[in-house]
Amino acid sequence: MKLTVSKRTSSTKSSIKAIRRNGDILAVMYGQERAVEKITVNGLEFSAILRKLPQGQLSTSVFDLHLDGKIHKAIIKDIQYNVATYNVEHIDFLLLADEQTVTVNVPIQVLGVAECPGIKLGGTFRQVIRTLKVSCLPKDIPSEFQIDIHDLNIMQSKRLSDIAIPPNVRALAPLGEVAVVIAKGKVS
Repeated sequence: MKLTVSKRTSSTKSSIKAIRRNGDILAVMYGQERAVEKITVNGLEFSAILRKLPQGQLSTSVFDLHLDGKIHKAIIKDIQYNVATYNVEHIDFLLLADEQTVTVNVPIQVLGVAECPGIKLGGTFRQVIRTLKVSCLPKDIPSEFQIDIHDLNIMQSKRLSDIAIPPNVRALAPLGEVAVVIAKGKVS
């Protein structure tokens, strides 16, 4: 995803307020062999990307940061929102190198909720784990993992080991942990 950024030379209160007043976003970009660089992100462009992005996939999306005629590949490591307006106030971009592994939180998408017999019999669906932390090369970052519960009954569960993880992606959580469960419904 293409994102236009520019260098930020001043960090005074007035310049920061002016950037936010223009609708742009304060940010930094850094990498393992690169110092932290203060940048400004085009706010309208970033908002348009957020609207198109499927829910939960911001942490796994690779951005092409266009800065001074160069393109830098990066992922978002941290994002800060205004508590009152929920507008994006600051973004931390981690620059990617093709040969260096990166750690990301990949969202877990649950399939088959409508067909699940345990839910139809009054059970309650609970997603215990919503993301799985993995380590992989930037080209191998999965956008999401899927787990199918269409065959679960009440008091049955699926574990992280039931997720199809590609061989070039290494999970950083114990795969024996319960990811989703169909619990007993409340007795009236």
